[in-house]
Amino acid sequence: MNSSVTPKPFARPADLRIVDTAMNTVAEHSSAEWGTSPRSVGFLTACSIVIANIIGTGIFTSLGFQLANIQSGFVLAMLWVVGGVAALCGALCYGELSAALPRSGGEYHFLSQIYHPALGFMAGFVSATVGFSAPIALAAMAFGKYLQGVLDFGSPVFFSFAVVWLVALFHLKNLRLGSVFQNLSTLIKLHPKQPIDFFPVPGDTTLIFGAPFAVALVYVMYSYSGWNAAVYITGEIKQPEKNVPRSLLVGTGMVIVLYVVLNAIFLATTPAQDLKGQLEVALIAGKHIFGANGGRVVGAVICLGLISAISSMTWIGPRVTMSMGEDHWLLRLMGRKNFHGIPTNAIVLQLLIVNLLLLTRSFESVVQYTQFSLLLCSLFTVLGVIVLRITRPELARPYRVWAYPLPPIIFATITIWMMFYLLRWKTTESLAGLATAVVGLLLYFCALKRPHRSA
Repeated sequence: MNSSVTPKPFARPADLRIVDTAMNTVAEHSSAEWGTSPRSVGFLTACSIVIANIIGTGIFTSLGFQLANIQSGFVLAMLWVVGGVAALCGALCYGELSAALPRSGGEYHFLSQIYHPALGFMAGFVSATVGFSAPIALAAMAFGKYLQGVLDFGSPVFFSFAVVWLVALFHLKNLRLGSVFQNLSTLIKLHPKQPIDFFPVPGDTTLIFGAPFAVALVYVMYSYSGWNAAVYITGEIKQPEKNVPRSLLVGTGMVIVLYVVLNAIFLATTPAQDLKGQLEVALIAGKHIFGANGGRVVGAVICLGLISAISSMTWIGPRVTMSMGEDHWLLRLMGRKNFHGIPTNAIVLQLLIVNLLLLTRSFESVVQYTQFSLLLCSLFTVLGVIVLRITRPELARPYRVWAYPLPPIIFATITIWMMFYLLRWKTTESLAGLATAVVGLLLYFCALKRPHRSA
């Protein structure tokens, strides 16, 4: 979903892990490196990679905010279905672009080639700043709330700041935190079902086409972030023209089912009033399902996953900023590394942005602020499939979007609909996101005017 979003260090056959948020600049760079290896990934492995790259923190944090304006079980389920369809359409479009323009840079490269280098720089700037910093801040906020719930004491704000600072210190000292693999198998005990109906009732259709649905969908798209990561394993997949679209369809379809089922379980076992407006919905539901101690176990597992996500993005994000610093003289300070090869300036900058976002103490505001600019970048990119078909029809395309032009049209329609209501209902946050993108454009034109050095 995003210049993302979207970002996540992306799962590979040798490094399959679940981490939060999709970051396209690094993903495309990685694909260029992986493309030199033999194609060894089959359909089933590709599906697993798609699923691993999509599933993240959002599924465990979004429901409480959706319940603020929507109480219908059917409409809540439809949120995850519509979001999944949008994610799938976007991923298929990125698949064609990554095959037609197989160079490093992600949206930084796509938008530069399709439209103008200024738009590419804007997308790279959004990704290198809020694209990584915001998911770290969101994961840290969730970590603080979940850890407080597990321990039953302490300040979630303190825990949030503590985790980002500790992780940043590890990376500044060149110590990478390992990814956490955690499997939890348990039986759900019988529990009284809550009074919620997942079948449509009169008024649901109006609600689906209204503003509350569109704004709530923003949280769903955050939960699906990673859909644009799936296409960057193309270089290693056998018969990519067949297996990439199939793996996207099956993988994303399985995630849609999983997301709908998980939210149905949360709603069926936990009173809606207990979840409404809460961040740590999985912890609250876990306590209702498994009891207090079982809920704490669930919360502890999620905390470990959040630390892994924060660590991964703390490592990857500054490398994107460093790359832009190496390419553009105006950002050269960010391109500097210490004698260990660590981009310390970029790490510190990202840490400062994360801290500023944490100071808002509002998960909602950060999601709404960042998603507007990320949706804008992904919208331009997906529409680029249509633009590129018209302007460069001779370009080799190892595989093309299925059912063209429906996927880019569906994605664009849903995205513009979300952005319209975000701008109306969350004007301040949306304009702040738009301003971030505008700053990227201004920096590009400033970077063109390089000062002359005296002899």
